[in-house]
Amino acid sequence: MPKAADSGVASVNRALSILMAFQESVEGMTLTDLMNATGMYHSTILRLCESLEQFGFIKRLEDGRYMLGPTPFYLGMLYQESFRLWDYAAPVLRELIRQTKETAAIYIREGDERICLHRMVQPRSVRMHVREGDRVDLDKGAAGKVLLAFDGKKGAVYDSIRKAGYAISLAERETESAAISCPIFGPGQRLVCALSLGMPLYRFNKSVFENYLPIVMEAGAKLTRDLGGNTALYAPPYAKLEGVKLPT
Repeated sequence: MPKAADSGVASVNRALSILMAFQESVEGMTLTDLMNATGMYHSTILRLCESLEQFGFIKRLEDGRYMLGPTPFYLGMLYQESFRLWDYAAPVLRELIRQTKETAAIYIREGDERICLHRMVQPRSVRMHVREGDRVDLDKGAAGKVLLAFDGKKGAVYDSIRKAGYAISLAERETESAAISCPIFGPGQRLVCALSLGMPLYRFNKSVFENYLPIVMEAGAKLTRDLGGNTALYAPPYAKLEGVKLPT
C-alpha cells in the first residue's frame, strides 16, 4: 500500500500535468481534450479540476470547457517582479570563461543602444575591456547584431543571423576585438538578452571559432532553458554565416 506522502506527490504531479496541458490551447480544453493530453481517467481529471478551480488556477466556462484562471497570471507577475537575470546568468558566464579563458557578457537592448548588463573576465595580460553599464550602438558588434536580428530587423545580414542562430564581429566595436554572440530567450521565445564571448582579434581565427561556437551555443541553450525558452535553435549542426570571412 503506497504511503500517504507518495500518494500526495502523485496527485500534485497529475494536477501540474493538467495545467501544463493548457500550453496546447488558448481556446480552452474539454474534459476529453484533457484526457487525451494527460492520459488520465475522466474521474481523476474532474476531481483535480475542481481543486484547481477552487484555487483559481483554472476556470470552467458555461459550455463545459476549462481555461486557465487568474492565479497563474498573478504568480507570473510575482515571478517577474522577483526575477533577477544575474542569478541564472552567473553560473553560465562562469562556465563559459572557464572553458575559453576569455570575456563573457550579457547585453540588453535599450532603444538604439545595447547595454552591458553583466560581464565576467578571465585574468589575462591582454583581454577585452568591457564594463557593466557600457553603452554601445546596436549596429556595432556581434551582440548588437543578435539583438537586432532576433528583434525583427530586416535585411540579408539579419536573415543570415536568424537562420544560423549566432553572430560574429571582427574589429567592429573596437579595432582589435572579436566576438561570438547568440540570443537568449524566455517563455514564449521572448528575446531576453544576448550572450557574448569577446576576445582580442589576434586570438581569434577559424580554428578558434570552430572550437568556441559549440561552447557559446551550449551556454546559450543552458541559459535559455533555465529561463523557460525553447532550445531548438542551439542544436548542431550550425549553419555558416553568409558574408563573413574568418581569419586563418
